[in-house]
Amino acid sequence: MEFIIKISQFLLSLSLLIVLHELGHFIPAKLFKTKVEKFYLFFDVKFSLFKKKIGDTVYGIGWLPLGGYVKIAGMIDESMDKEQMAQPPQPWEFRSKPAWQRLIIMLGGVTVNFILAYVIYVAISFAYGDSDVKVDSLKDGYWIDNPALLDFGFKTGDKVLAVNDVPVVNDSDIGFNLISAETITISREGEKKVIDLPEDFLGQYSSSKSKRNFEYRIPFMVGEVADTSLNAKKDLKQGDIIKSINGKELKYFDQLNSVTEGLKDTTVSVEVLREDNSIVNKELNLNSEGKFGIRPYNNPSRFEELGYYDIFRKEYTFGESFAAGGRKFTKTITNYFDQLKAIFSPSTGAYKGLGGFKAIYDQFSPVWSWPYFWGLTAFLSIMLAILNLLPIPALDGGHVMFLLYEMISGRKPSEKFLERAQIVGFFILIALVLFANGNDVFKAVTN
Repeated sequence: MEFIIKISQFLLSLSLLIVLHELGHFIPAKLFKTKVEKFYLFFDVKFSLFKKKIGDTVYGIGWLPLGGYVKIAGMIDESMDKEQMAQPPQPWEFRSKPAWQRLIIMLGGVTVNFILAYVIYVAISFAYGDSDVKVDSLKDGYWIDNPALLDFGFKTGDKVLAVNDVPVVNDSDIGFNLISAETITISREGEKKVIDLPEDFLGQYSSSKSKRNFEYRIPFMVGEVADTSLNAKKDLKQGDIIKSINGKELKYFDQLNSVTEGLKDTTVSVEVLREDNSIVNKELNLNSEGKFGIRPYNNPSRFEELGYYDIFRKEYTFGESFAAGGRKFTKTITNYFDQLKAIFSPSTGAYKGLGGFKAIYDQFSPVWSWPYFWGLTAFLSIMLAILNLLPIPALDGGHVMFLLYEMISGRKPSEKFLERAQIVGFFILIALVLFANGNDVFKAVTN
């Protein structure tokens, strides 16, 4: 079920972004009376899953989910239609249009992606508002079990005070500032301490087997009991919280291994807190690995009620949501540029964290959450727009680069040059795609 939920979100988000991006090219092309021969979701290598011709355009769905495209007549693109380009230019072709019209057509896709992201952030702000955990409410600090973070000197119980000397107020401040982090100031057992991060911090962190960051210290709340679990028939309910084991307090889930140490293949007495705040005692079994066979559950509202942390909440009126959405929009763009800067700086090692389609798939939640889905879709829309603006031939940014040269110099690059540039750009893109998805495969094999 988890796979179905995640793959459904992945395909829905990807399809929405691709269709709207290509629509951004399609609409201005039509407005400028430029013939669009194909409009495709996914690539139709050799065959299509669906296609239908309406007017001059064939609309279809390909079988290879690596993107989509519109084929505009008279344009040197990935189709490399040399036969068409060898014919005399026609008034309905892309190459016959003024440079400013061609520029608008090429910028249409990324423009739609930026607009889409902003609209989503506005809608999220209005519909759901903002919520965040106040870091000073985490009385016993964070749970640290990522080997990379442990190697850098962090420990469970650390309270994060500042990143790069910028005070941390909300938990999200840590994630947003981690990309450019050089120092993190913590409080450990009442003592202030500054941890200096190595230059290749991002490389080491992204190469770690664990993807956990600074995690909340929360109780062991029962989610799902596996059918194969020794405790499948022990009347455990979702939302139950295991408070103690054999008389030893279990305040946080991260203490579980230390409390159950030496208790493999045994029956233990546990104290369970129910959702109505009543206490029940049960006998549970630990298997040969010292596990209960129980999947934990996350219920922020309940954890706040029990005093584990305080959640900051803010709602916005319809008018206020435009400014709130704008702040999210600009903050995400700035953060993504910081990521790109780190990736293109070999000394940071951030390129090791570059991922492909599996990395994107992994970002989706195993449970369906519309706020999370739309937030991630907005981020991916910004990512798609920025990557498409890179000045690489075969990307929108490459076409824009040549068009700007033409408009400034008054000289149009030859079609032969553009064809060769397109081939070079295509191979650069293939190399990047292979590297990113190869990273996914490498991580899957080594982790």
